[in-house]
Amino acid sequence: MKKIFKLNLEGKNRDRVLEAVKHEIRKYVARERRRDLPKGVDFWDFDCKFGLSAESAEVVHFATITEHINTVAQAEGEQFYLEILAKHGVRQPRLPSETDIATDA
Repeated sequence: MKKIFKLNLEGKNRDRVLEAVKHEIRKYVARERRRDLPKGVDFWDFDCKFGLSAESAEVVHFATITEHINTVAQAEGEQFYLEILAKHGVRQPRLPSETDIATDA
């Protein structure tokens, strides 16, 4: 998904538009996560970029997208650009920490 979301639409309440945008993003992510996983892949991960325009978009963590959207909304921004691309995720084995070693003894 690569899209510019406009927050001020004529005849629409800004708060409702904001909630509709968040809903559309959640719907897209849920749809991507439902796709079948290829062999050797544990989960779907996402590469994300966020900015006021496509040229100024910066890489952000997936979990912080809502915070960025809220920041733009509070600053009375007109629009924002969001890019979410699904990628394969493979879990890394956890290294034993000191607390794990202490509980095993």
